[in-house]
Amino acid sequence: MSKVPDGFHRVSGHIRRNPKQRSAKRMSGWMIAGLAAGVWLWGQVLGFGEAATTTPPAQPQPAASTPVAR
Repeated sequence: MSKVPDGFHRVSGHIRRNPKQRSAKRMSGWMIAGLAAGVWLWGQVLGFGEAATTTPPAQPQPAASTPVAR
């Protein structure tokens, strides 16, 4: 049997690299998507969607005294 180099270990007759320690836990894509959906829903509850939209100006209505064209 051969010697296993540093940083590796033997598993079922194979040599594999030792797992590395992560300095900071990374966010998965699903976590980011969930956070984005949560922010969007929170904005809907507080009404952020309505604040950005503007209503078009009202169309002028003809006066009641205007004669009808026949």
